[in-house]
Amino acid sequence: MTKQGKREIRGWKFMMDDAAERLKAKTGATVAEWNKRVGEEAPPGEPALRKWLTERGVGGYSQDLLVYERHGYPEFLLADPAELIDAQYADREDLRPIRDAVLDAAYSLGDVVVQARKTYISLVSPKRTFAIVKATTKKRVDVGLNLPGREPGGRLLSAKSLDKGTVRIALESPDDVDDEFKRLLQECYEANT
Repeated sequence: MTKQGKREIRGWKFMMDDAAERLKAKTGATVAEWNKRVGEEAPPGEPALRKWLTERGVGGYSQDLLVYERHGYPEFLLADPAELIDAQYADREDLRPIRDAVLDAAYSLGDVVVQARKTYISLVSPKRTFAIVKATTKKRVDVGLNLPGREPGGRLLSAKSLDKGTVRIALESPDDVDDEFKRLLQECYEANT
């Protein structure tokens, strides 16, 4: 986790630690205890392990965690959060000011955590992910918004190509992070807190 004042960028390690806590809270067993069970049962291969865990009530990120424990962690899960974000913009230097303007707008909303993913950045309210930021092309950053009930129209475009977004806003300049964008981002944050 990287902190910049009150600004916080979390990586996958934070999410895996959270998954471990949820696993213990839900099942009463730690990751080490589950690893022992998995080792004793030895379901062959990842699909069989996932099925076995599902049958025992372990799903979501807790299941992913146990699969990674058994079969190895993908490299991006071990990367530093800032490195993940830098890699997303390595060949898109002109988009960094747009990304920075979006993150500044997000941090101004209140309790927001930035989570680095392999191909995008998640913006998370105290309750859930409310938006994602993705360098979609070399000339555009898309911000996917989780705005239930909102249909594409005006600046709100279809978000079919983005995870976790019901609509998206295309940004080609830091100037596109204007008052209207900030109002929509605020609406999205409030709908998800």
